[in-house]
Amino acid sequence: MANIIAEPVLEADTPIDSPQSPTTNPPPFYEQPPKLKGRQRLLAGLQRVSSSQSVQRLGGSRTRAYSANGKGSISCISLQSAHSLNTPSLGSVLTNELSVGYSTAPTSAATTPGIQVPMFDESARLRYLSKLNGKTSAGIPTELRQTTKTGLTPGIAEVDEDYFSRPKSQIAQRTRDFNFWRDLPSELKMEVLTYLKPREIVRLSALSKSWHRMCFDGQLWAILDTADFYQDIPADALVKIITSAGPFVRDLNLRGCVQLTERWHTRGLSDACTNLENFSLQGCHIDRTSIHNFLYANSRLVHINLSGLALATNSALKIIAANCLQLEHLDITWCNHVDTRGIKRVVEACPKLKDLRAGEVRGWDDTELMLMLFTRNTLERLVLMNCDSLTDESLAVLMEGRDNEVDYLSGRAIVAPRKLKHLDLTRCRGISDAGLKTMVGNIPEIEGLQLSKVQGVLDSTLTDLLPTTPMLTHLDLEELGDLSNAVLQCLANCPCAPRLRHLSISYCENMGDSGMLPLLKTCTNVRSLEMDNTRISDLVLTEAAAMMRQRAPRTIVQGKADFKPAIGLRLFAFDCQNVTWTGVREILSRNAEVFVTTHTTNLPPLDKHKDRTANTTNLSTSSSSTENLPSRPDTPSRIHITRSSSFPSEIIQLKCFWNFQPTVEEHTKRVLRGDFTAARRLERKWAEFMIAQEEAGAAGAGSRRRRRRAREAQMMHADEAEGGQGLVAGAGGAGVGGGRRRRARSGGCAIM
Repeated sequence: MANIIAEPVLEADTPIDSPQSPTTNPPPFYEQPPKLKGRQRLLAGLQRVSSSQSVQRLGGSRTRAYSANGKGSISCISLQSAHSLNTPSLGSVLTNELSVGYSTAPTSAATTPGIQVPMFDESARLRYLSKLNGKTSAGIPTELRQTTKTGLTPGIAEVDEDYFSRPKSQIAQRTRDFNFWRDLPSELKMEVLTYLKPREIVRLSALSKSWHRMCFDGQLWAILDTADFYQDIPADALVKIITSAGPFVRDLNLRGCVQLTERWHTRGLSDACTNLENFSLQGCHIDRTSIHNFLYANSRLVHINLSGLALATNSALKIIAANCLQLEHLDITWCNHVDTRGIKRVVEACPKLKDLRAGEVRGWDDTELMLMLFTRNTLERLVLMNCDSLTDESLAVLMEGRDNEVDYLSGRAIVAPRKLKHLDLTRCRGISDAGLKTMVGNIPEIEGLQLSKVQGVLDSTLTDLLPTTPMLTHLDLEELGDLSNAVLQCLANCPCAPRLRHLSISYCENMGDSGMLPLLKTCTNVRSLEMDNTRISDLVLTEAAAMMRQRAPRTIVQGKADFKPAIGLRLFAFDCQNVTWTGVREILSRNAEVFVTTHTTNLPPLDKHKDRTANTTNLSTSSSSTENLPSRPDTPSRIHITRSSSFPSEIIQLKCFWNFQPTVEEHTKRVLRGDFTAARRLERKWAEFMIAQEEAGAAGAGSRRRRRRAREAQMMHADEAEGGQGLVAGAGGAGVGGGRRRRARSGGCAIM
């Protein structure tokens, strides 16, 4: 195909009668073709576009379709044979003066037959388009304008591209709006929100709709425990959380949520949670129907706490027995409308029951239920406090069963040991010392035993029982007035002594120092001692302080540093007549004692060739803990002094006489915040105050003590005055013993 070159383009824009150049012969005009419309006009435009040189290579820039700016505006391209590419450019043939005539440049009509010269309107005027930009010059190939790249002669008009084949332009990308929280995955958002408190999450839900959906997402409320914020969260927000996150909730603790009293009948509230495993309604004002709905809807319940619900009845226990077969923990304490008939159904239907808390429940004299518990032998915790219906017979069936073989040597039934780890028989007035004897040797795994206010318990029973409980850690013997120090001495020699953590002997008025002193020497891991209203004295408090010195290692801190100890032992010694302020001060002194030690290290000597003046200056500007003592003028030696302080890592929290308690609490606060200096100052001031108060209260002894202190003060003043004269005399070179200061006499211990 022959190459085509574009000639200068003329646009008909003047009348046909305008004067012509004498050297230009206008071509013959043909008849004006009819105006095309619709589809024919589109095809004609495509045919004109196809004559462009840029159609031959689609990968490059392409021509733009013909676009007319007015009624009589026409642009055309004259074609030429291939050999015209090497001929000189004819673009400058037409000048501005010839813009009113016709083109005189040679055309390709002779070499390209079939190509007709476009017709011009007679009323059109000619306009030279070579100076127009590429966007207004339609139909001219882009390659013809790029003279430096294509090698074409300059002066040829240029167009950008075709409308139908225009390439996409390079659009400058905008800077991306970076939003960290918006682009964060939802799983990470949920993980971040789990570190917030429930009250903060509820407040965040008011920011926007997206935050509202996110804050009430069920994944965020898998554990809903309102024990810490039940007074702060409104009823509407709590209902919204339960209803929106119902299927996701596993642990639901609504303890004390009395604000839901009028909301239990809200649509979907009691039926929203269907996958609960731990459920607690302790202290809630809830009706019977809502309780039943919760129990019906959750068959996977493992932990149920209905304590304190007045409307919980045996019907609820019947639903539990029929629906909750995986139950392990049941708390029905203080449920007045529940008795052992409902408990019997639960025990029969729930083989995994390990924890049963049924304080103040009637009907524990039922030996059939006790025999069922004995046969099952799965209970690890049994709480029967304030159960007056419990008798010695039922307790014996629980421990030994019925009609079992008896050991003739010990007189006890030969049965498998019980798996009980915690047994609470507080205020069970129906049992006596005879019922407790059946526990001897049958509860070897017991860890917590509460026998408070059980009447008629004797020393012999406990001295037989305690050696058979090697795992015992908590023992409560409150208000057992018949016990004596023999029980404490036996406990000090039992295998459970190193494991003992808690001991309560409150109101055991026959117990005193002879039982507690050996106990404190062997039970070195005890954390709580309740000894109020007993006969203990200051010796017990002193022994407790000594035990803490040996048990808790001291913390050594180099230099000056703040250290805050922790509470290691809680002592309750109020209303003890033999405990005085001296024993209390022993505890306070131990809590605030700080030991400072000094370590001396010899450093290598300095270089003898260095200047002594510079050496002395450098040594004087060193740290305060370094002293430089030159031994010889040529080789000075250095000594590094390090001071370390040791603090008690654990202290004793004391509850004592009400008149001493404010001072003790303030002293404990100062020690816990690490202000040992202020604690020791408070202890000293308090001791001075107590001494002065005792002296003021005494009649004869007080006056003699005051006279003795006056003589001691006079002697101390005389010694200081004599030492001052000696100093003055020694300054002048006269006087013997100048510069000595005699040690003042303290007069003995101010406390003892």
